[in-house]
Amino acid sequence: MITADKLMTRNLVSIQVGMSAIEAAKLMKNYKVGSVFVKQENRIVGIVTEPDIIRKVVGAERVPYYIPVEDIMSSPIIGIDSRRSITEAADLMEQYGTRHLAVYSGAAIVGVLSVRDLLHPVSIDEM
Repeated sequence: MITADKLMTRNLVSIQVGMSAIEAAKLMKNYKVGSVFVKQENRIVGIVTEPDIIRKVVGAERVPYYIPVEDIMSSPIIGIDSRRSITEAADLMEQYGTRHLAVYSGAAIVGVLSVRDLLHPVSIDEM
């Protein structure tokens, strides 16, 4: 069984509450990730994804320099225990209509799992 911790991205990228959507987009570009966690006083309070920026800022014709990340973040964060299977992860993503899950070990977020990460075992099997 392939578990969430085997495929998750361990490098967590975060941004502080009050920062703009444009800053979130720049972080995603610089770190080559599709999401950033939103922190308030060292506590993760939400997640901003590429679709959030596209739908809630660009598609809504809002100016990204003036939109704080907390206005477009998803909260609470949907997550999965690190030892759960990727099948369960895919089911959670479908159930909640999300492409990213926080991966938990106990109460701590230790990674992020994207729908793209779930394709990795398929690409390995095809080689």
